[in-house]
Amino acid sequence: MNAPTQKLTRKDFTSDQDIRWCPGCGDYAILATLQRTLPALGVTRENTVFISGIGCSSRFPYYMDTYGFHTIHGRAPAVATGLKLANPELDIWMITGDGDGLSIGGNHMLHVLRRNVDLQIMLFNNRIYGLTKGQYSPTSLVGLRTPSTPMGSVDAPVVPASFALGSGGRFIARTIDTDAKHLGPVFTRAHQYRGASFIEILQNCPVFNDGAWSHVKDKEVADESQLRLEHGQPMRFGDNKGLRLNAKTIELEVVTIGEHGVTEDDVLVHDETNKSMALLLANLEPPRFPIALGVLYCEPGSNPYDRGVHAQVEHAKANSKIDSVDALLRTGHTWTVE
Repeated sequence: MNAPTQKLTRKDFTSDQDIRWCPGCGDYAILATLQRTLPALGVTRENTVFISGIGCSSRFPYYMDTYGFHTIHGRAPAVATGLKLANPELDIWMITGDGDGLSIGGNHMLHVLRRNVDLQIMLFNNRIYGLTKGQYSPTSLVGLRTPSTPMGSVDAPVVPASFALGSGGRFIARTIDTDAKHLGPVFTRAHQYRGASFIEILQNCPVFNDGAWSHVKDKEVADESQLRLEHGQPMRFGDNKGLRLNAKTIELEVVTIGEHGVTEDDVLVHDETNKSMALLLANLEPPRFPIALGVLYCEPGSNPYDRGVHAQVEHAKANSKIDSVDALLRTGHTWTVE
């Protein structure tokens, strides 16, 4: 009889490496939450892999007592795709930042999403380049002054969730670094999904862009600035507020239940399978709207890229008379060099 499998704990996923992030960095909270979540998912360390590119967030693999790769700038999706194809049994988490994943790595991010490779993608969005000392990033707001934009950025920022949806992503979620009660369940949902799961994490950089998300995260504004999405539930927030779709403009608008004849029935009900609605939700942000948190979009019946590739390989093997590379090299026209 096989011995019962020992239940793992957070300690089992914690490496012996000294964590080298700045004091107060949101990365600490993300790391701790994921280390607590993994045992509940029933995963094993030997089948779990963390792959990262370059940046503060990309030190993540060092701190997980699993397999891992610290790769090169922006290329984590390519390495993760190759590894999943080589061994589809592996449970792969890809760690990236707004600079690593959406600037030099934007091309690779697009393709891993449209291909729907079965892995979890965690994008830490602090709206700055932290590791390289505070340059503006693809998600930095217009007007942000940094060493590379001393007069203020004039770039329109990328909205990561919107980018992921436009790239063909099938599972898109958004959460907050220090909100473990929300972060953990989002990790669980992403892990359950068979395909590319994209999680944007609003993360604070206390050194180079402190307070980038204070208008969303601070306790005194959280109720009015956060829309916690739940599938099948009304999109309500704050003090009796909700979202309604304006039938004339096809735009979302904030309404207050009990005012101007507005009732609960006027408030939209979240349907995470509605991609058009997800696109509208992805671009909301205070002060005009609350920011949408949770699962914005989840396409049912997803067909992962790696599963399709391996099905083709097995079909080719079953219908081929060639059973080895040596046999392949010796087929067709051959000749002898004297």
